[in-house]
Amino acid sequence: MTENSTGTAGQVEPDDSPDVEPTSSDRTPDPAVTSADGTDPADAEPTDPADAAPTAPDGTEPAEPAAPAPAAPAPAPAAAAPRPVPRPIPRPVPRPAPAPTAGQEAAARTPSAASAPVAPPLDAAESAAAAAFGRVDEDGTVHVRESAGERVVGQYPGASPDEALALYVRRFLDLQAKVVLFEARLGVADLSVKEIDQTIAKLVEEVAEPAAVGDLDGLRARLDGLRAVAAERRAVLDAERAAAKEAAVAARTAIVEEAEKIAGTDPEKIQWRPAGEQLRTLLEQWKEAQRTGPRIDRPTEESLWKRFSHARTSFDRERRHFFAELESRNTAARAAKESLVAEAEALSTSTDWGATAAAYRDLMARWKSAGRASRKDDDALWARFRGAQDAFFAARDAASAATDSEFQANLAVKEQLLVEAEKLVPVKDLGAAKAGLRDIQDRWEAAGKVPRGDIQRVEGRLRAVETAVREADQAAWSRGNPETRARAEGAAAQLEAAISGLEADLAAAKVAGNQRKIAEAQEALDARRAWLEQVQRAADDHR
Repeated sequence: MTENSTGTAGQVEPDDSPDVEPTSSDRTPDPAVTSADGTDPADAEPTDPADAAPTAPDGTEPAEPAAPAPAAPAPAPAAAAPRPVPRPIPRPVPRPAPAPTAGQEAAARTPSAASAPVAPPLDAAESAAAAAFGRVDEDGTVHVRESAGERVVGQYPGASPDEALALYVRRFLDLQAKVVLFEARLGVADLSVKEIDQTIAKLVEEVAEPAAVGDLDGLRARLDGLRAVAAERRAVLDAERAAAKEAAVAARTAIVEEAEKIAGTDPEKIQWRPAGEQLRTLLEQWKEAQRTGPRIDRPTEESLWKRFSHARTSFDRERRHFFAELESRNTAARAAKESLVAEAEALSTSTDWGATAAAYRDLMARWKSAGRASRKDDDALWARFRGAQDAFFAARDAASAATDSEFQANLAVKEQLLVEAEKLVPVKDLGAAKAGLRDIQDRWEAAGKVPRGDIQRVEGRLRAVETAVREADQAAWSRGNPETRARAEGAAAQLEAAISGLEADLAAAKVAGNQRKIAEAQEALDARRAWLEQVQRAADDHR
C-alpha cells in the first residue's frame, strides 16, 4: 500500500487494499463519480482511528498497525473544486510491495468481475437494527452511539452513508456472530476451562471499543451474561476436574497400597514369582494412569511414587536376600544329604540285618532334619538314598524268606509241644504237671527258631501254660491258710468278672467275623476258665 500524494491525508490508494470491501459487492463504480483526488469512492479504504487496518468481511485478522505517522495535506488539483479537508488520522505504514511485472500491470488495468471479492450477504433486519446506532458525517466519518455517548469508529470518504455504515455494521454483526457462537458452544460443546477463559478474554477485548456500528451496549451486556454462565460452567468443570483428580489420586493410592501389601508379606510365605508379576502389572497400571488419566498435583504424585518405588525396592531387596539365604541353605542341605547318601550306599551290602536296619532308621531321621536342597538336587539324592535302602531291605527280605522256609519244620515241632503243654491245664496233679512242663520246655529249646511271624503266637501259648502251672504251685503252697483262702475267693471273683468280659468280646468278634480276634478271645477265655477252676479248687481245699 502506498500513500496517494495528490489525495487527502489519511486516505488509502484503492489498488493497494484488496482486503477491504464495500458493503454492496455487486455495485459497479461510476467512472464519472470520483473524489477530489481522483479516487473512486467505491474502492477507497476507510480510515479508522480505533483500528487503522480493519478486519475484512471474510473474517481475516488485520495486521498489527505500525506507529502512526502524520501526513501533511497535499494541494488539491487546480481542475478540482475545493472540498473540506478532513482531519489527519493515523494509518498503518504500508509494507513495500515488489515491483509488478508488465503482465501484472496489464492485468491490473483490466478489471475482472470474476476476480473481485464478494462479501457474504447480510440479514436486512439485523443490518437495519444495527445501522440505527450509527451515523455518517458529510466527510464520511462514521459514528456509533453508545450509553457513554457517540464515538468515532472510522471514516469512509467518497462513499454514500449507507455504504459507509454497511462496512461497520458488518463488523458489528461479525462480533455478534462470535458472541452467539460462543454462547452456543458454551451450552453444548465440551470446552475446557482454558478455552472458556481465552474466548471470554478475547471477546471482551474485541467489544471494548470496536470499530463497528450496532447495539454495542447490548452486545456487551449479552457477553456479561455469558461471563456468568461461563463462571457456572467453569465451576462445574472445576468440580469435575477435582472429582477426577480425587479419583485419580485414589486409584494411584490403591496401586501403591497393593504394592506395599505385597512388599510387606512374610518372605517365608510369599510366592515370589506371582508377586513379581503382580508388581510389574501395578507398574504398568501406574504408567497407564500417567498417560491417560487426569493430572494430579506434583507433590501428591511424587509422594505416591516414592511410596511405590520404596515398595518395589523393598520387594527386590527381600527377594534377593531370600534367594541368597535359600541358596546357602540348599548348599548346606545338599552337602549333608550327599554324606547321608554315601553312608546309605556303604550299608546297602551289609548282612548284619538287625544293626543295619537300625542304622537305616537313624539315617532316615537325619535325612528329614537335614533340610531341603534344590528340587533337582533333592530328587537326585533321594533316588540314590532310596535305592541303597531298597537294596538292603530287599536282600534282608530274601534272606528272611530263605530262613523262614527252614524254620517251618521247627514251627511244626513247637506247635505239637504246645498241644502237649496245654493238656496239663487245668492242673489236677501238680507234681505230674510240673514234671511234664519241664520236659516240654527242654524239647522246646531243642526245636530251634521258628519263622518271625509266628514267634509271638507260639511263645504266648507256652507262657500261658507256664503261668497256670506256677499259679497252681503257688496255690498249693498257700493252701490251708484262711488268708490265702480269702485271697483265692477274691481271685475267683476277679476271674469270673474277667471271664464275663471275655465272653462278651468273643461274641462281638463272632458277630464281626474277625477270625483273629475270635482266636485271641477264645484263647484268653480258656486260660481264665482254667485258672478259675484251680482257684476254686484251692478255695475248696481250705474249707
